Amino acid sequence: MSALPVFAASHHNHLLARLSVSELGLIVPHCTVVSMKQGTVIYGAGDEVEHVYFPHDGMVSLLAVMQNGKAIETATVGREGVVGAMAGLGLYTSMVRAAVQLPMKASKISAARFRHAVASSKNIEYACIRYNEVLLTQARITAACNALHQVDARFCRWLLQSADRAESSTVALTQELLSEMLGVRRTSVTEVAGRLQKEGVISFSRGVIQIVNRAALEALTCECYQSLIDQSATLGRQSAMDDASASHGSRPEAR
Repeated sequence: MSALPVFAASHHNHLLARLSVSELGLIVPHCTVVSMKQGTVIYGAGDEVEHVYFPHDGMVSLLAVMQNGKAIETATVGREGVVGAMAGLGLYTSMVRAAVQLPMKASKISAARFRHAVASSKNIEYACIRYNEVLLTQARITAACNALHQVDARFCRWLLQSADRAESSTVALTQELLSEMLGVRRTSVTEVAGRLQKEGVISFSRGVIQIVNRAALEALTCECYQSLIDQSATLGRQSAMDDASASHGSRPEAR
């Protein structure tokens, strides 16, 4: 695919949209736009990171994988972020499994080209570091949520997060997928989904869940849903302040 349509598509990703024209010039001409189906594994835990992805839509789940093969989600990436960015700072091996949970399009660049872009621009380097902090914050909140909250509330949190990523009240999610993301038995997900459908909060059939009453769903979720939104907003404001400082010639310190 030529650079022109890729450059036009870059505004769909919020991280790319924050970069200057010169900074985009280090990344976008070397990108292609790819479409990825639900269930696609971008990297496995321990795989070499060969490409970096800037989602335009959809959602990627980052999962911690145990020795017995079981996995649980620790963070998600949508159009606000990037998958594999730490390869630009020398982390060549993925520590997690990155899997597409909502179908998406993304701008894809080779890790080697991205490392060159990072080496050529402090602002791109800082963007990678800042977004890694976003993912670490998600992982902290998700770990606390998994340890302290009941599966009902966690189910509601995950469904709300997915709907926000999809920008729709209808989300293509199987109960098997949800059980893996939440680290619980499928029967537990079936029981929760059945109760919520009986109460008129959601409806589901054939791998599609529709939020019927979002206000009720928000009332049933745990505090972690709002905590994730608040933390993301706080880090977003800090990023904007850093970008403003950089535009005036004062680069922020890497955190």
